[in-house]
Amino acid sequence: MTSTNQLFDDKLIALHKASLELVADVSIDSLLERIAAVACQQANAQFSALATTDDNGKIEKFIVVGFSDDQIARISHNPMGLGLLRETFNSKAPIRVSHIQQDQRSVGFPEHHPSMDSFLGVPILVADKPVGQLYLTNKMDGTSFTAEDEQTIQLLASYAATAIKNATYVEELHKKDMMLTRQTQDLALLNNIGESLTTSIESDEVLQNTLALVISHLNVEAGEIFLLDDDGTTLELAMHRGAAAEVFWTRNKFAVGEGIIGHVAKIGKPVISPDLSSDQRFLRSAILAAGFRQMAAFPLTSRGKVIGVLATFTQSRTQINDRDLKIISSICNWAGITLENTRLQNNARRLAILEERDRIGMDLHDGIIQEIYGVGLMLEHARLDIRSDPEHSASQIQAAINGLNRTIRDIRSYILDLKPRELGDENLLEGIKRLVTEFKVNTLSEAILTGQPKDLTHLPQKISLTLFLICQEALANIAKHARAKKVSVSIWTTPGRVMLEITDNGVGFDVDKMSQSLGHGLSNMHTRAKQVGGEIEITSSAGAGTSLLIWVPRRLPE
Repeated sequence: MTSTNQLFDDKLIALHKASLELVADVSIDSLLERIAAVACQQANAQFSALATTDDNGKIEKFIVVGFSDDQIARISHNPMGLGLLRETFNSKAPIRVSHIQQDQRSVGFPEHHPSMDSFLGVPILVADKPVGQLYLTNKMDGTSFTAEDEQTIQLLASYAATAIKNATYVEELHKKDMMLTRQTQDLALLNNIGESLTTSIESDEVLQNTLALVISHLNVEAGEIFLLDDDGTTLELAMHRGAAAEVFWTRNKFAVGEGIIGHVAKIGKPVISPDLSSDQRFLRSAILAAGFRQMAAFPLTSRGKVIGVLATFTQSRTQINDRDLKIISSICNWAGITLENTRLQNNARRLAILEERDRIGMDLHDGIIQEIYGVGLMLEHARLDIRSDPEHSASQIQAAINGLNRTIRDIRSYILDLKPRELGDENLLEGIKRLVTEFKVNTLSEAILTGQPKDLTHLPQKISLTLFLICQEALANIAKHARAKKVSVSIWTTPGRVMLEITDNGVGFDVDKMSQSLGHGLSNMHTRAKQVGGEIEITSSAGAGTSLLIWVPRRLPE
C-alpha cells in the first residue's frame, strides 16, 4: 500500500513539473503536442490525441502522439468529431471505456486506422466551457485505464486549460501586434504615397508616380492608366509603365462597359482576373501573346466619380490579398483626387491667363492706344497750322515727339513687367491736370478742372490709377465721338469716397440703346470701377451732351 501511494506521489510530482513546463510554453501548436505527450506518458498509453474545438463542437486542431508518419498518411480522412469524441465534447466528466468496439457510442474507425481497444476521454474546461479534449487509447500493459489514470489526466487537463488559455491570449496578442504593425506600415506607406502624389503639379507626373508606386508594391511587370474623356463614354490609354509597352498600345481605347477596363469604369469597383486566357471580358490578344497571365484593375475616383482606370499585369501566378487590395484602392483614390485637383489648377491657370490678357488689352486700349491717338491729333493740328502758324505747328510736333517717347516708355514697361506707368511719379491730381491740359491742346476745346482736394495725395496707388485711366478713357471718347466744345472735369472727396465727374456739351447718345459690352471704352471704365469697389453712372441724351459720375472708395475693399 505504501509503495502504491509512493508511486502515485511520484507521478503527481512528475505531473506538477510537467505542468510548470506547459504553462511556460506560449506557442499553441507546440503546447498542444506537449500536453498530448505528457498525457500519454502519465497514463502509460500507446496513443494520445488532443483536440481543440469551436463552440459547435467542430474540430479545429487535432494533435496525435504515437502515430508514425506513414500511419497518418494512410488514414483516409481526419477525425470528424463523432462517436466517443463527440460524447467527450458534450460531457463535463471523463469517459472511460474498456473496449471501444463494444461500446454503443462508438462509430468505428476510418480505413487503415491503427487498432484501438481501451479508451479514456477527458474534457479540457475553462470556466466550465470546453476548449478541448484529451483522448488516450490502448493501455500499454493491455489492461483498461484506471480511476487513478482518470484522476491524473483530469489534473493534467486542468493544468492544460490554464496553459491553453494563456497561450491563446499570447497568440491573440501576437496577432494584434502583427496587425497593428501592418497597419502602421500601411499608414506610413499611404502617407508617403500622399506626399508623393500631392507634391506633383502636372498630370503626367501624377500618372508616372502612381504607376511606379503600384507596380513596386505589387511587384508586377507592367501597369497602365486609362482616363475618361470629357464626353464620359470613352476611356483612352494615357500612361504605360513597365515591360512590353508596344503590345499595350495596340488597343488604347475602350468604351465604358467594354472589356475589363470599361467594366471597372462602369461598376466603380476593382476587378481581379487570375487567368486572362479564360476571361472572355479580356479583349487584348497581343498582351496574352506577350506572356501576361493575370490582371488587376482599379477605378480612379474623385468625389465619388470614376475618372479613369489603373490596371496591372503579371506573367507569374500571384494573388492579391485583401490588404494589398485596400492599399492599391487607397493609392487610386489619392491619384484620382490629385488628378482632378491638377485639372482644376490647370483650368484656373488658363482662366488667369485669359483674365490677364483682358487686363492687358484694357490697359493697352485705355493707355497706350489713347496716347497714340492723342499724338495723331497733335500731328493733325500741326499739319493744319504748318503754313498759318509755323511756330505753333513746331510746338505741336515737339509735343507729338514727347508723346511718342512717353508711349515708347509705356510699351517698354509692358514688355518688362506688363504694368502700365501712366502716372509715373505723379499723384492723381497732377495726372488729371496733365490729361486735361493735353485734351485742350489736342482738341482746341475748352476744358476746365474744378476741385483740387489736398487729401488725394494719400490715396492707394490702385485707386489713383483707376481714376486716372477712367478719366483718360472718358476724355478720349469725348475727343473721338462727342464733338464737344466744352468739357468740365470735377473731383472731390467725401469721408469714404472719391468722386469724379466729367461732363461735355457734345452730341450725346441714347443710354438705353448703348450696351456696355458694345463700347469697349465704356466697358473698360465700368470694369475698372467695379474692380476697386466703385460704380459709374452715365447720363446722356442725343444733342444734350453726356455726364459721367464716377465714385470709388478711398480705401481698397478687403
